[in-house]
Amino acid sequence: QLVESGGDLVQPGGSLTLSCETSQYTLEYYAIGWFRQAPGKEREGVSCISSVDRRTAYADSVKGRFTVSRDNAKNTAYLQMNSLKPEDTAVYYCAADLWGDCSKYEVSREYDYWGQGTQVTVSS
Repeated sequence: QLVESGGDLVQPGGSLTLSCETSQYTLEYYAIGWFRQAPGKEREGVSCISSVDRRTAYADSVKGRFTVSRDNAKNTAYLQMNSLKPEDTAVYYCAADLWGDCSKYEVSREYDYWGQGTQVTVSS
């Protein structure tokens, strides 16, 4: 079971850092993907960091604003979100893909485990 945290209400232009952790298995062996789903919209892949070489991938909509990272010693992955926009408002999910390389990071079925999500709201 993955657990996301860090979601909050933030003003446009603000920043948030989401965390994704588990105590049930070693995240080092998994690529970690971040997805989001806004009301009335389909879930979309946002970013990914691979398991071995820490390769990263980003959706065009967040490139240059979001940064994905991981701390294997803490068994935790992060999504740093800067310059937030109202259209970033969504429930954000992390997911784990065993030995994943993020080549298909946006494909939900690539992932083995999912968290329950954390709400990010960008509004003035």
